[in-house]
Amino acid sequence: MHKFLIHKKGDHVGVATRDIEIGEKVIGVYMDDDSIIEVTANRAIPLGHKIAIAGLEPNGSVLEYGLPIGYAPDGIQIGDYVHTHNIKTLRW
Repeated sequence: MHKFLIHKKGDHVGVATRDIEIGEKVIGVYMDDDSIIEVTANRAIPLGHKIAIAGLEPNGSVLEYGLPIGYAPDGIQIGDYVHTHNIKTLRW
């Protein structure tokens, strides 16, 4: 059973549909074609929060819905909890 959803192919993050525990191997489903991906969580990720499904270099742009939502000053590894502590918004 999946534990996160990815809005669009090419996105760097998925959204947790259930709480995810640290070290847990979880399945995500791409909403645009129902394909799946498996990721191991590096940290606990609460329901509704983001998990990285792609690694990013420092200052890399973070994509969700196929659009940039922010950038990762220190980079991101697959399985990271993605939130305000490791991305900066593009809104302001």
